[in-house]
Amino acid sequence: MKIGFDNDKYLRIQSEHIRERIEKFGNKLYLELGGKLFDDYHASRVLPGFQPDSKLKMLSQLADRAEIVIVISATDIEKNKVRGDLGITYDMDVLRLRDAFSSRGFLVSSVVITHYNGQASADAFRRKLERMGVRTYFHYMIDGYPTNVCLIASDEGFGKNDYVETTRPLVIVTAPGPGSGKMAVCLSQLYNEHKRGVQAGYAKFETFPVWSLPLKHPVNIAYEAATADLNDVNMIDPFHLEAYGKTAINYNRDIEIFPVLNSLFEGIYGESPYKSPTDMGVNMVGFCISNDEVCRDASKNEIILRYFQSLNKLVEGDGEESEVKKIELLFKQAGIDTSYRKSIAAARQRAEQSGRPSSAIELADGTIITAETSDLLGPSAALILNAIKHLAGIDHSLKLIPQEMIEPIQHTKTVYLEGHNPRLHTDEVLVALSVLSNRDERCRRALEMLPRLRGCQMHSTVMLGEVDRKIFKKLGVGLTCDPSRKK
Repeated sequence: MKIGFDNDKYLRIQSEHIRERIEKFGNKLYLELGGKLFDDYHASRVLPGFQPDSKLKMLSQLADRAEIVIVISATDIEKNKVRGDLGITYDMDVLRLRDAFSSRGFLVSSVVITHYNGQASADAFRRKLERMGVRTYFHYMIDGYPTNVCLIASDEGFGKNDYVETTRPLVIVTAPGPGSGKMAVCLSQLYNEHKRGVQAGYAKFETFPVWSLPLKHPVNIAYEAATADLNDVNMIDPFHLEAYGKTAINYNRDIEIFPVLNSLFEGIYGESPYKSPTDMGVNMVGFCISNDEVCRDASKNEIILRYFQSLNKLVEGDGEESEVKKIELLFKQAGIDTSYRKSIAAARQRAEQSGRPSSAIELADGTIITAETSDLLGPSAALILNAIKHLAGIDHSLKLIPQEMIEPIQHTKTVYLEGHNPRLHTDEVLVALSVLSNRDERCRRALEMLPRLRGCQMHSTVMLGEVDRKIFKKLGVGLTCDPSRKK
């Protein structure tokens, strides 16, 4: 994989910048953390070299000064809202996040349940957390939030919320997903800290859009594609331009809410510490791009990937046509169409020639490898075998997994497990190769090529099942699928 991002530089300068912000506010900072903390695969795709857990590693340098507060909305608990990428409910993800942070040496001091209005499911979740020894607090709905500043910044507004007890200079406020109320928790704490004579500060840590890159840079356009369901729009920050005469990029929700935040800051402090929404951020990612062309290319591929994901969701009944239309408009801004992704044309050509579902992958050196469905293998399993054989220098005609080994697996799938598809999936192929690798040196060499698939772009002419999608995600392969269920 070509590298376009200096991860070591990022770990260094980002932690330094957060330390400076802590000191600016008298050694107490509430840091709202947007996006994913330790599984940020979007960032790793558009910024090749950025590790999915980079933010966590960076914050690990501040672990002795930091504690984590996890926020979840009572509304999301009541609706059993599911995190799409993991397939688990938000309340279960709170427990997952707590365990993940704790295992990495972070202090997870408490959980805040926001938007509380007496929901029985929220009460039950609080009892569950408290049985586990987790301190839990309620924050309530406030009429007119966020515009009724006089009420919000009063004892009948933020003053009604439970005061979250914290002990360390840096309080990282995170959540399973958007809309949980992270910002409101931070602002409520500022109000209640101020009442107790503590001058705490607030900052926002979101990776995208990248404020220091141009508005139409593919990295920023890829963020719009990733949030097409939220209808986020990147914009030049007018407050920053007016205050400093400099162009900075932000997005519509932060720009729209800034006048309200400014009034809240004035209500709490007497004056606002910030002149623009960009001022509130601490994101240094734009200064760590080491190869702009590599990141541009990766981001254009990401836009196309998001387009096909939206098409697939639409076919499955989980998406909206407006998402697809928005990303089609972003194609024009980025100056691309689906032909930019070479694996798409290659997979479709193979399917047209064979009359079977097919797939293709573009390797790091530009080589295109294709495969098609057979009686033994699906198109994705066949493609993995073809790709790693090529990378290992193994003749294409050689069968790494003998038919007499595949057939018993198929028998088990169809007879004992009552499956309808006898063809091997990618995980089954990799297990078979692993078993054979103990006595077959070629299988061992082929398996050793798997890391070289990271960052490669793949396309399938049919929608793949969950098992295959997860395998390619773990391998770091950018996968797109035509919106077809044909097998």
